[in-house]
Amino acid sequence: MFMTKPSHVVSQSEALPGREDELPTASHHFVNGNPLKGPYPAGNEMLYVGMGCFWGAERLFWQLDGVWVTAVGYQGGHTPNPTYHETCTGKTGHTEAVLINFDPKVITLEEILRKFWEEHDPTQGMRQGNDRGTQYRSAIYTTSPEQLAAVERSRDQFQAQLDKANMGRITTEIAPAAPFYFAEDYHQQYLAKNPGGYCGLKGTGVTCAGA
Repeated sequence: MFMTKPSHVVSQSEALPGREDELPTASHHFVNGNPLKGPYPAGNEMLYVGMGCFWGAERLFWQLDGVWVTAVGYQGGHTPNPTYHETCTGKTGHTEAVLINFDPKVITLEEILRKFWEEHDPTQGMRQGNDRGTQYRSAIYTTSPEQLAAVERSRDQFQAQLDKANMGRITTEIAPAAPFYFAEDYHQQYLAKNPGGYCGLKGTGVTCAGA
């Protein structure tokens, strides 16, 4: 269906126009009942990650102690309020992303980043395993300068471990967070609603330094 999707992240002039209205989605997390769009507890932090298909990536993080809520959506592109099918054409510029709201007193940013690096392959460019397209690219979107600096440090540390294993260079997109567009209701906590559903997560077998 999407045989002509681009192999590069489209520019704003190439992107689909999208829409002004937000897509309807769930109000609360299917697993823990917390509100997807807040309000979030004071003192919590927000981070967004892309690890290929967002179904398995979201489940990875909602299972962690200290993660208050997760949600899936589209980020890093140009089309406002894109649909899933629009994102899958590669013509919105977005990657499939996971919102992670967490309590840093319970789980540290470094612990979340360890899961990120170890549980997928960040060296594959515009794909993750057999899932191919710009919407499957690896990405981290940060919400503070301190987060950005910590992410860049962790990338360099993990690259050193990849080098020791004679593996490739990290292609993960790292940037301050652009608008996050919540995905449709049926994508939220998909693997809790469909326990036998597809999960494409697969790490490299390389662990972070000190693991």
